[in-house]
Amino acid sequence: MRVSDPVGAGFVNSLARPGGNLTGITNFEFAMGGKWLQLLKQIAPLTSHVTALLYPGMIAHDGFWRTIEAAAAPLTVEARAILVRHAADIESAIVAAAGAPNNGVILLPHAIIEANRFMIIEMAARHRLPAIYPLRHYAAAGGLIAYGLEPRNLYRQVAVYVDRVLRGARPAELPVQQPTRFELAINLRTASALGLDVPPSLLAIADEVIE
Repeated sequence: MRVSDPVGAGFVNSLARPGGNLTGITNFEFAMGGKWLQLLKQIAPLTSHVTALLYPGMIAHDGFWRTIEAAAAPLTVEARAILVRHAADIESAIVAAAGAPNNGVILLPHAIIEANRFMIIEMAARHRLPAIYPLRHYAAAGGLIAYGLEPRNLYRQVAVYVDRVLRGARPAELPVQQPTRFELAINLRTASALGLDVPPSLLAIADEVIE
């Protein structure tokens, strides 16, 4: 099961004891919302406002937004959420973000973001907006910084569970697992174009640095 909040979505009774015929591996965890904001502030320390693009009615995005809000005040950042349903909404949100001084953007994982990733990356560059993305391939495509799960490890975890079920294990008794490995990617070309000096402490923990 690749969802961020299987309990909130009603698929399972609890992560420890699913209680039905469904179990699996979640593909994100809510604490990542705060982590995205922290990393954005590290790479662009002048950021004082941040705009998060949320898909309306998505339970996982509500959870991410709560942790972004919680992390904002200690970092002296004013956080704002904009709901996006279509590409036009995304364009309007980025233009609005660019109108505020020292603004940054957080892109939450969703099919609408994935489908428009090249447009988003190009607009962020054109408007000189520091932005953080939910998966490594966004940084590879020109995004400034990306932090998210490591997909290959996720697939390995899923394969282990499939094997256990085929050997007779009951899904109701297999705990829903959360991701255990994450990867951080930084695009130095994009950082340079934005006039950002990436801190050595951030480079030291990056899994991939794109030059």
